[in-house]
Amino acid sequence: MILMKNIIREGHKTLETVAKEVKLPLSKADKKLLIDLLEYVKNSQDDEMVAEYGLRPAVGIAAPQVNVSKRMFAVHVTDFDGTLYSYALVNPVLKERSTDIIYIPGGEGCLSVDRETEGITPRYQSVTFEALSYDLQSDQLIPIEIKLEGYVGIVFQHEFDHINGIMYTTKLFKDLPNANPAFEYIEQEEHDVETI
Repeated sequence: MILMKNIIREGHKTLETVAKEVKLPLSKADKKLLIDLLEYVKNSQDDEMVAEYGLRPAVGIAAPQVNVSKRMFAVHVTDFDGTLYSYALVNPVLKERSTDIIYIPGGEGCLSVDRETEGITPRYQSVTFEALSYDLQSDQLIPIEIKLEGYVGIVFQHEFDHINGIMYTTKLFKDLPNANPAFEYIEQEEHDVETI
């Protein structure tokens, strides 16, 4: 089980390094890591688990954040229309992106960043990823293509940045005049699960 002590913090070399492609077929260690990453995100959204283990709430986590420089990340996030996006992804590739730019009002958060940050991070309004999705029930990798928009797209872009050695803190802007908010700003207490 991944705990906060297993998550490396900004300034660590692994977070600034482009992660390596995952070799196929998946090793037992890679399968375990994918399961653990997805489990962390789910556990971090459970109030009892948060209280018992001191977890920071999150909607995504990437392998480099636990000091494994491989192209894998997990997300477990519900969009504002109630659609759940729950994936453990291997070797994702950004295939398409819109030209429209959006951002999270109030800024993004990150499990690997322990400080308050000021500014907003530009993200594409819509993105299409191709990846291998690890299905925990069948123990199979399933090729997927997924088009994402708005907030959920931002979550995937944040994790994709992690496997490319990019921290959101390296692209903070005071304002983005030609960008739109991904949603209307709501007090941060109501969005504790915004850590990406």
